[in-house]
Amino acid sequence: MSGPSHDASLYRHRDAIPLKRALISVSDKSGLLELAEALVGAGVEIVSTGSTAKMIAGAGHPVTEVSTVTGFPEALDGRVKTLHPFIHAAVLADLRLESHERQLAEMGVEPFQLVVVNLYPFVETVASGAEGDAVVEQIDIGGPAMVRAAAKNHANVAIAVSPESYPQIIKAATLGGTTLAQRQRLAGEAFAHTAAYDTAVAEWFAESVGVRAEHEASQESITLKVSLKQQLRYGENSHQSAALYVENGGHGIAQATQLHGKEMSYNNYVDADAAVRAAYDFDEPAVAIIKHANPCGIAVARGTGDAIASAHARAHDCDPVSAFGGVIAANRPITRAAAISIKDIFTEVIVAPGFEPEALTVLQAKKNLRLIELPGDYARADRELRQISGGLLVQSPDTYDDLSTETWQLVTGEPADAATLADLEFAWRAVRSVKSNAILLANDGASVGVGMGQVNRVDSCHLAVSRAGDRAKGSVAASDAFFPFADGLEVLIKGGVRAVVQPGGSVRDEEVITAAKAAGVTMYFTGERHFFH
Repeated sequence: MSGPSHDASLYRHRDAIPLKRALISVSDKSGLLELAEALVGAGVEIVSTGSTAKMIAGAGHPVTEVSTVTGFPEALDGRVKTLHPFIHAAVLADLRLESHERQLAEMGVEPFQLVVVNLYPFVETVASGAEGDAVVEQIDIGGPAMVRAAAKNHANVAIAVSPESYPQIIKAATLGGTTLAQRQRLAGEAFAHTAAYDTAVAEWFAESVGVRAEHEASQESITLKVSLKQQLRYGENSHQSAALYVENGGHGIAQATQLHGKEMSYNNYVDADAAVRAAYDFDEPAVAIIKHANPCGIAVARGTGDAIASAHARAHDCDPVSAFGGVIAANRPITRAAAISIKDIFTEVIVAPGFEPEALTVLQAKKNLRLIELPGDYARADRELRQISGGLLVQSPDTYDDLSTETWQLVTGEPADAATLADLEFAWRAVRSVKSNAILLANDGASVGVGMGQVNRVDSCHLAVSRAGDRAKGSVAASDAFFPFADGLEVLIKGGVRAVVQPGGSVRDEEVITAAKAAGVTMYFTGERHFFH
């Protein structure tokens, strides 16, 4: 079905449009009174609804109720307020056309030059745990209609859907009106706003009636609901532009609060996310130190002292040289003892679920150190996305929910004692955070050598052993995938590794097993790999 058409020659150009009449109806009252005061001061007539009108009138500003304009009272518990020709004609009239101007005059309708609307708090209501009719009542009808109408008619009307837009509206009111370019930008924001809102409603219905696909990777289409949080100084390199967008309803590093330090960079966010993911792979108190998205060290607490201070010190000991300028993440609040352990080490970012007041006092003495507090409901996303040219790859996250050492297969050597088995499990969890090909050596719940990102596994083995140095002797090793040949395992054996955990599954498994047997090394197969590209 096609829309109305007009001869292009009939349209009169309009750029700067003075603000004379505004329609305001908002759920989020932030900045409302400041906006109303500025508009009234600029001689703008305000038409408003319900609680918005009451708040404006209560502050002493003149305001006309929508029902006065329509001659029809709000009905059905507020479900019907603005759905009236006198409102929508005033929003949709294209005054570039003489015929529209004439019809408004015949109806006795004054046009709007500004519409300020934000929608019922549907997403917030769902997040609060509400269900059923309580959620349905927060599905806005009149609001999206006004927003879309004003955005469509941006040639004549400015639409503001967020308090963040109020300063530019206030400025426009005092400087002669909104410009066409400004109205176009606001219209784009408005359509994005209603699209995200409708998507949230659609997804709630899908979930509430149980029709969502069990795994989102199998869905025919995926809608991403993200909004701009901040422009970043630059991307991975200084010549690249970058910005941070947050997923509506997300609970991760993007929703974290910065407590101190310089503005986060693109690379800071990438490393911080990798560090948090590594630390939260463990249930016990743990610290991960990340550099260029790879671990410099991962450790869990040991001893009877401060747990996070212990975990940090042990993680740092893995590779102090690489940890210089790294990102630290902890899965417990940062304590004063941990802060003291960290403060003299050059660190870019510290991420944790909280910071003790004494810890903040210590760390805030470092002017540029970024301190990031995770949201209280931090959780791993249930899907992972990676952009490729022309599309996206989607997968479920690599987790340990169903992993137990009880399912491992002992293929060589004596069964590991409890301490060795615990170290093997630690190494197997920690190696998940290392870019493939990945080898991680560990001892007593701490990494001692890491070989990462090599294009063959034997080089990763050499790198892990060389970084561990003397600490390789007596350590255990985890490999994120099977050994394709015995040569990589032989490097670990020569370095002094006493036990190994790996997925198995190579066509040369017997060759690898034979090498382990000859060296008297205990080796387990997990049956599952942990590639991380």
